[in-house]
Amino acid sequence: MPSNLDVCSAEYEEQRLQALADYQILDTPEESAFDDIVEVASLICEAPIAVVTFVDRDRQWFKSEKGLGVRETLLDVSICAHAILQPGLFIVPDTTQDPRFANNPLVTGEPHLRFYAGALLESHDGYPLGTLCVLDYQPRELTERQRFALQALANQVVAHMELMQAHREQAELIRELEATRHELAKRAATDPLTGLLNRRAFEQRLNQEVALIQRGAPPAALMLIDLDHFKRVNDALGHQAGDEVLVRFTDLCREAFRQADVIGRWGGEEFVVMLPRATVAEARHAADRLHQLLATTPMRDDISSPLFITASIGVCSLTGSSDLDGCLQKTDELLYRAKAQGRNRTVCES
Repeated sequence: MPSNLDVCSAEYEEQRLQALADYQILDTPEESAFDDIVEVASLICEAPIAVVTFVDRDRQWFKSEKGLGVRETLLDVSICAHAILQPGLFIVPDTTQDPRFANNPLVTGEPHLRFYAGALLESHDGYPLGTLCVLDYQPRELTERQRFALQALANQVVAHMELMQAHREQAELIRELEATRHELAKRAATDPLTGLLNRRAFEQRLNQEVALIQRGAPPAALMLIDLDHFKRVNDALGHQAGDEVLVRFTDLCREAFRQADVIGRWGGEEFVVMLPRATVAEARHAADRLHQLLATTPMRDDISSPLFITASIGVCSLTGSSDLDGCLQKTDELLYRAKAQGRNRTVCES
C-alpha cells in the first residue's frame, strides 16, 4: 500500500482516479448483479439504505443504491470520501457525535443520516475506489457477522468489476484478432502491387459466379487483357517504371469497368475481368472504353515523350453450361487471336 504521504499527494490521487477510470464503471446503467449485492447488504445489516459508491474527482457516484433515490452527490457531503482513506471497514456509530460529520447537511437535514458503515472497494493494485456502505437513521453498531458479511460483499463487488473488465479486454482482443484475420485474408487474396484480386482469389470469385449462374442468375462475361509489348517498357525504362505503368493501368480499369465488375491480375502484364449480368456485347463496350482511355491517357508523362500503351483483349460468355477451365482456355485463345490480328483490339466469341 502507498504511504500516508503518497495518499495525500496529487500524483497519488491522479493514479487513483486513473485506476477508477480503467474499470469504465462510472455513469454506466444500473445492473442486476450490483443491485442484488446492495439488497443482500441491506438485509444482512438490517439497514434501510445500502449503496455501491465510487469516489470521483468532485462527486461520489452510485452504481447501485437502495433507500437514497439519487445516483450521485457532491464530494463535500460524502462520508465515503473519508472511508477510502483507510483500509477495511469504516464505521461511524453516530454521525452527530463525530466532528467530521456532525455539521454535514445529510446529517443535520434530510435524510438525517445517523449511522454509516462502509467496506472499502480496492483495485487490484491497491487503489481505493469507493465503498459498499450501509446507512441508518438511528445510531447503532454492526455485529461481527454483519461486519464480515459487508466486507465479503464488497469483495464480490470488486470481483464482478474485475470480471467485467476481463470481458471487455477479451472482447477487444477478439475484435483485434478478427481485424488481423480479415487483413491477412485480404493480403492473401490481393495482388500487392495493384491491389486487385490475385489469380487464386479471382478463380474463387469466378467459381462463385458460375455457381450462381447455374442456379438461375443471368449470364456473365469473362475478359482477358494483355498489355501489348510490355517487355519494351521494362527494357527501356526499368522494372520500377514498369510497375508504375501497371498501377496506372489498374486505375484506368477501375474507371472503364462498373463497380460490380471483378478485376484481377492474372499474372505479369495480364489482367482478367469478370462482368456479372453482362452480355458479350456489353463487355465489348466496356473493352472499347478501356481502349479509348489508353489512347488518350499517358502511362507516364514525366519523360521527354509521353508513354502510351495498348492492350489486346479476349472476351467470352459465362453461362450455366460453361465449363470454367474451358471458358478460361477459350478466352485465352481469343486474346491471342487479337494479338495475331495486330494487337490493340478486342476479339469476342462469335
